[in-house]
Amino acid sequence: MADLLRLLLRVAEKAANVARLCRQEAPLFQLLVQEKTGEDKNKKFVQDFKTLADVVIQEMIRHDVRAQFPEMAGFIHGEESNKFENGLGESVVVTVCSTEEETAKLLATVLDGDQTAASLLARAIHQDPATIEATTDGLTVPLKPSELGIWIDPIDATSQYIGGHEAVLEEGRLFPSGLHCALVLIGVYLRSTGEPVMGVINQPFNSKDPAGCWRGKHYWGVSCGSINICSESRPGDRSDGQRGVSVVLSSSEKQPVKEALASVCGPDQLMYASGAGYKILCVIQGLADAYVLSEGSTFKWDSCAPHALLRALGGGVVDLAVSLQQSESGGEDARTELTYHLPRADQKGAERWANHGGLVAYRDRSQLRSIIGALKGKL
Repeated sequence: MADLLRLLLRVAEKAANVARLCRQEAPLFQLLVQEKTGEDKNKKFVQDFKTLADVVIQEMIRHDVRAQFPEMAGFIHGEESNKFENGLGESVVVTVCSTEEETAKLLATVLDGDQTAASLLARAIHQDPATIEATTDGLTVPLKPSELGIWIDPIDATSQYIGGHEAVLEEGRLFPSGLHCALVLIGVYLRSTGEPVMGVINQPFNSKDPAGCWRGKHYWGVSCGSINICSESRPGDRSDGQRGVSVVLSSSEKQPVKEALASVCGPDQLMYASGAGYKILCVIQGLADAYVLSEGSTFKWDSCAPHALLRALGGGVVDLAVSLQQSESGGEDARTELTYHLPRADQKGAERWANHGGLVAYRDRSQLRSIIGALKGKL
């Protein structure tokens, strides 16, 4: 598991390098934006975008994991289809080849023969990043790679990535939108139960160095049985007990949900932010106590990685609809936690992997109970 974690931290940083490169090359970036259609379209948005950066990142992670852990090859899942259409209307299957030159040649067919752009991307894909600092030595978890699967979200909050708004982040403060909401998410789950056991989050656009170049930040967690380790420490209890529970929501959340949550939140404790992954990261960091979503507009690739970090901190992510049903019947069951191994047989395309019942991401189970209590009978 330590070797797998080190690998995922490394490939997540490679992914962040690709994401930064694609924003730096503005003409390339504008050229690459494609609209998702058919069964792969996320119905929440009028326009949802697929970028070549998404596909390249996903296939790069898949390639690198498969190379080191071939027994995981059939269980590395991603958000994106790796078929990409170029300006001539030709469909190209994007994969990572064995050499930088071969990858550049393939990418050039997507980029309508733009050899310069293809070479830049291929170099980032095949170049090892700087060493990632993480205290993984001595991490011993009794799991084999053959027992695990992976979910990849190459760039979560794609609309924020495309929009490109820059915010100067301040410690301890939630910022609702901007490039910092765009995250690389890699989650690892148990094939047998679907439990999330490891997560890596890379925030490619965390801060700028003195030269004006973007620098990223990574977060990781492992949760398996009695082993719970996270790069983030569990936030301390608030000294002001009167503040109420703080909840982060999507700005498009239903009005009855906002009104119901106002009963358990203080006057300024309902907050709004973009990106499912970023909202769960806010809970991990203690910038919010919980994230509530009443719609089935997130997917396994959005929640798997941050769910593992929350578990390592004593929290979790539950299915909202199932939790409300349990509450109505007077019970509380660990089976309300989201799992990641089984598709919905009654759905097609991306919808097979949607979190259809909505979700609540939380750090403290007593706060979760308060939230479920407030929402009972409101949905």
